[in-house]
Amino acid sequence: MTTKKLLTAVSVAAVVALTACGDRGADNAAQPETEAAKDAAGDQTIAAGLGDATKFAAAAKQAGLDATLTGPGPYTVLVPTDAAFDKLPAGALDILMKPEGRSDLTAVLTYHILPGTILAEDIGKAIDTGKGKTQLPTMAGGTLTATKEGDAIVLTDGAGTKAKLVNAEEKKSNGVIHRVDAVLMPSKA
Repeated sequence: MTTKKLLTAVSVAAVVALTACGDRGADNAAQPETEAAKDAAGDQTIAAGLGDATKFAAAAKQAGLDATLTGPGPYTVLVPTDAAFDKLPAGALDILMKPEGRSDLTAVLTYHILPGTILAEDIGKAIDTGKGKTQLPTMAGGTLTATKEGDAIVLTDGAGTKAKLVNAEEKKSNGVIHRVDAVLMPSKA
């Protein structure tokens, strides 16, 4: 298979994975699409609402996910701030942004996307119901563990990297954006 065909196949697989989202979670997982979440939708799409998250927006475009984030959704996107991307090891983002890094970049980005619209309140309730933690399934096929540190919601990836929700509840027409202060990585990236 040529590199171009492989990249096309990876892109198609990522888009299919994002558009095929459904309610899949453990008993104590935050469930997408509560009535409050449906009622709170804004009139701007996630892609249009990324604002100052220039590194995430550029990465989404490079991975071919920008069109998906403009689509109907609904999605919950955990958008690392530009400062969060700056915390990555030197050169890591540059490697992911190269054409040969596209599959890894797609895996990282879809690890930051949850199916449905999940408000911070929904995550908080699931943490309380789960006696201090809950699992959030990602579009990449992995899970994030959500806990609380004081009033802050903290998401932890499989390697133990923690990201706090620093600005939650940016409601969009196709879901919600929660800004996080670290880049979370799937175990294989």
